[in-house]
Amino acid sequence: MFTGIVEEIGTVRSVRAGTSGAVLDISASKIIPGIKLGDSISVNGVCLTVTPGAGHFTADVMPESLRRTSLGSLVAGSKVNLERAMECGGRFGGHIVSGHVDACGRIESLTKEGIAVLMTVSVPHNLLKYIAEKGSVTLDGTSLTVVSAGSGSFKVSLIPHTLSSTTLGLLRVGSPVNVEVDMLARYVERLLDFGKDRPDDSRKECDSGKLTIDFLKENGF
Repeated sequence: MFTGIVEEIGTVRSVRAGTSGAVLDISASKIIPGIKLGDSISVNGVCLTVTPGAGHFTADVMPESLRRTSLGSLVAGSKVNLERAMECGGRFGGHIVSGHVDACGRIESLTKEGIAVLMTVSVPHNLLKYIAEKGSVTLDGTSLTVVSAGSGSFKVSLIPHTLSSTTLGLLRVGSPVNVEVDMLARYVERLLDFGKDRPDDSRKECDSGKLTIDFLKENGF
């Protein structure tokens, strides 16, 4: 589990790709002393299991992760956002992030707005129902607040600190970006939909405890 607060920008030393996946070798400094064999590290928002070394670590990337994320486009010299798994009792600066990327989005526009940069990201249509104005979203492992959500894209605003301390400041129009939606939205959807695909007789058994839109509204959601 992560919070989406990037700790360090690492550099890819090498990528060993094969038919069964890939192995990333990434140099870092700040996070290395605090990790051990088998720990989880968020690399551009993707949860990977690491083998630490002196000033670097390696991580296996399965084919599913290569298909669903931008990790397959990394090359030697690429910069990546790094975050160690959250410690119990630590500060929760972002939001609940699992490191399970939903899809690879694309930067549609970058607009200067005062001290910030307004970024528009296009995503597959099926993800937009989980993205709400003032809700949370994760881009390349960075926890951000949604400024607005449209029919094919959404906008986030990047402050100077985010631009300088993460790789988001390196992205350009057309760049791919890993997107993870708020997992709480997924659970709410599952609760609301549970039982709809059952036969009528079995659905009756769970109707008494079924979560409904009316119930959520009555209780302030």
